[in-house]
Amino acid sequence: MTVASGRLVVRGARHPGDIAVRDGWIEAIGTVEAQEGDTVLHVDGDIVTAGLVNTHHHLYQWMTRGRATGCNLFDWLTTLYPIWARIDVEDVLAAARVGLAELALSGCTTAADHHYLVPRGDDSVFDALATATTEVGTRLHLARGSMDLGESRGGLPPDDVVEDLDDILASTERVIGRWHDAERIVVTVAPCSPFSVSERLMRESADLARRHGLRLHTHLAETREEEADCLARFGKRPLAVLDGWGWVAPDVWFAHGIHFDDDEIARLAAVGAGVAHCPSSNARLAAGFCRTPELRAAGVPVGLGVDGVASNEQGTLVTELRQALWSARQGAQDPSALSAAEALEMGTIGGAACLGRRDIGRLAVGARADLVVWPGDDVADIPDPVEAIVLGPDRRARHVLVGGQPIVTDGTLLGMDLHAARTDLAVRARRLWG
Repeated sequence: MTVASGRLVVRGARHPGDIAVRDGWIEAIGTVEAQEGDTVLHVDGDIVTAGLVNTHHHLYQWMTRGRATGCNLFDWLTTLYPIWARIDVEDVLAAARVGLAELALSGCTTAADHHYLVPRGDDSVFDALATATTEVGTRLHLARGSMDLGESRGGLPPDDVVEDLDDILASTERVIGRWHDAERIVVTVAPCSPFSVSERLMRESADLARRHGLRLHTHLAETREEEADCLARFGKRPLAVLDGWGWVAPDVWFAHGIHFDDDEIARLAAVGAGVAHCPSSNARLAAGFCRTPELRAAGVPVGLGVDGVASNEQGTLVTELRQALWSARQGAQDPSALSAAEALEMGTIGGAACLGRRDIGRLAVGARADLVVWPGDDVADIPDPVEAIVLGPDRRARHVLVGGQPIVTDGTLLGMDLHAARTDLAVRARRLWG
């Protein structure tokens, strides 16, 4: 199905009813009267949601899926850094193709990829990520990540995977010039973490991003080890360190944010900084329970993230809805801590807010027509369609539209041969097993 001109009508959905799309935007929802020239997509009994928004990912990590499966974060990183050091640009392209394809099939229409590994300083790796998202058809928030603090200077990563600070800044300018269009590909400035970057890189990256009107992203408050490292090096907790560097602001969202205390949550809320919650990765690494109910209650924007599939082997976003709900309830020891509707909100509107966007993540007139049609035949007995999506059996999308154009039809990805892409990726990953 291709809609070259005219109007597309998604007709017969159990929820929210008919949807009319024109020129890539939602024109009407509810009961939509037929017009001459309409293209009609019949989805009788299925469930339609806004496209899911993935606020934190590392696409390259598909190359090392299933490794270091019993480690905490620091041990996991030190195990994988030497392997990641051998990855090349073509490997990243292969991983990104599969990663974005799996995201699309799980209902994700926008993904923020935090890429901080630049093999041998070759920043064409960011061209590879842009190429992959163009092939799959999703939107990409391309976070130009970076590390400049190697082991010899007190950082965690080996020296051979970090970059020169001035090279990072120059490359970031080039990536912005090549790829930032503010709609399909949005560049973000994203030094990796307090234990892998210098203060100067954090400060100058913030200045660079704000000169261009771009957002900032980094990992923060993921583990107790990170907290201890910041206290030892700076005499402050992680959020206070970044606050002093100008990074606690409305144009910033942080990945993980597990170990924020009450005062820190209030500080985030006061400035409007967001949090990308990655519940499956957090559980796999035993990092702790993110305080999502308290963050949301305070007014902090909270979205969902898959994180890399080296710490979340499934690599799909819809499964994070349920995991977020379970984690919130377990962490709070309260079965009412997070509802299915709130979990879906985190996966859509909340994620869009973290990325600074109001045009996506909403099933509303005037929003971009990024839509997911979920099979509804096997959950027709569940009264609430949102609870059917979040609490029912795992879903694969039946149809996915980005800007009103299909990228998944009848469960099949349209933009690439996924079987061939998986085969290529497996061959490349096996090269790293030795």
